[in-house]
Amino acid sequence: MKIKVKVAEHKKETAEINTEFIQLQAFLKFMGLAETGGEAKEIIQDGIIKVNNEICTARGKKLRDGDVVSAFGTDYTIKYENK
Repeated sequence: MKIKVKVAEHKKETAEINTEFIQLQAFLKFMGLAETGGEAKEIIQDGIIKVNNEICTARGKKLRDGDVVSAFGTDYTIKYENK
């Protein structure tokens, strides 16, 4: 018996920032994925977040232009808007 599995493709979004970098925990709050710093810390430490396709458990990870954060079925590409 063969089982066919269809993997849903992640949604893709662009997250525009106006600083050179943003820390991962601040990014989660900025995007509304976490309401508080404590909630962001738990999400990160639980290994739910990937940065550039690797699980990231560092809250202070600096996200820069071009980085991709995968969370809850969505890939967020960081775009630095120098104004």
